Amino acid sequence: MFNDSAAAPVLAKTVLMTADAVGGVLTYALTLASELARTGATTHLALMGPQPRPEQLAAARAVPGLVLHESTHALEWMHEPWTDLARAADWLRDIEKRVRPDIVHLNGYCHGAAGFTAPVLLVAHSCVLSWWEAVEGTSVPERFTTYREAVKRGLRAADAVIAATETMRASLERHYGPLPRTAVVPNGLAFDGPARRDKEHVILAAGRAWDRGKNVATLARIAAELPWPVKIAGASAPTGASADQVESHEVEGDNVELLGWLPQAELGALMERAAIFVAPAKYEPFGLSALEAALRGAALVLGDIPSLREVWGDAAVFVRPDDEPGLIEAVTALASDSARRAELAAAANLRARLYTPARNARAMRDLYDAILRARRIPTPLIHGRESRTA
Repeated sequence: MFNDSAAAPVLAKTVLMTADAVGGVLTYALTLASELARTGATTHLALMGPQPRPEQLAAARAVPGLVLHESTHALEWMHEPWTDLARAADWLRDIEKRVRPDIVHLNGYCHGAAGFTAPVLLVAHSCVLSWWEAVEGTSVPERFTTYREAVKRGLRAADAVIAATETMRASLERHYGPLPRTAVVPNGLAFDGPARRDKEHVILAAGRAWDRGKNVATLARIAAELPWPVKIAGASAPTGASADQVESHEVEGDNVELLGWLPQAELGALMERAAIFVAPAKYEPFGLSALEAALRGAALVLGDIPSLREVWGDAAVFVRPDDEPGLIEAVTALASDSARRAELAAAANLRARLYTPARNARAMRDLYDAILRARRIPTPLIHGRESRTA
């Protein structure tokens, strides 16, 4: 809950926010909208991309103060989306004219330059160029020039650009040039219950199985070498993704159960039971699945990449994403040592409880209001390369 006894009046009463239902962006958007509703704010959520599942739509409609606007316009990371992105810009501007928001909160890039009347805050959840850098380890091909320029225009047109980690913020500047108005605001998830201690001997992974950045195929390949059964939850087939992003072979192996996409309640219940959560990611700007697993009492084994080090500190075991023997050794050692497993699960749970929805929403609300005040009295919101961690 917010403590608003000494807070300044809230300026952003109506927010137009974009989202998609492909990954964690919708979870982020609904969590933030729920918290903003506590301050009396109304969120108009403009959904783009593949059609949400019925469970996702039900979750959105259950959020207080949220008005849903649905479309299936292509997302900017999809294959040749440019004509559809232009149509989406018209659609978003039409919504803005009708609802007259105080702030436009974009969870994507290109529409930062769509010409909104209201101030624009843009949150960077991932991007194709940083994905390519992490997954391919090579220079980005020329065919992404159109994408790069469109994202650059969107970033530079926004009143502020937010990232969930300093790692992601720095990657934006590396790929798209200086961004003078930036801030770092970690994501947050709600879980009020105690972490379950009587865990089952199960190893769990959750994420888009088709996304090479998630690297769950590595876990599937080594599953037969692990002492406990492995379960992998997540969509196995993409909608609209380019061939670059998709696993070149099926995610499969012995001693592994592929569960496909699960409704949030089922995935949460599985996380309650699993003793070890593994995310050997090559690319993960923040990682909501690991956060939820830690909140529910799992010990974490994660890809040794800067963003996950930043989020988790010493509260996880880290293994290089390409080190299959190292991953076998790390998971096996944790499975055979109940004391270490309990110690690590407690450390992860303690760390996870720093990343609350209230903290995230309070920071975002303050940024909304700072942008609105800056529009009224033109002063720099955030200076140069300085970033604000909220």
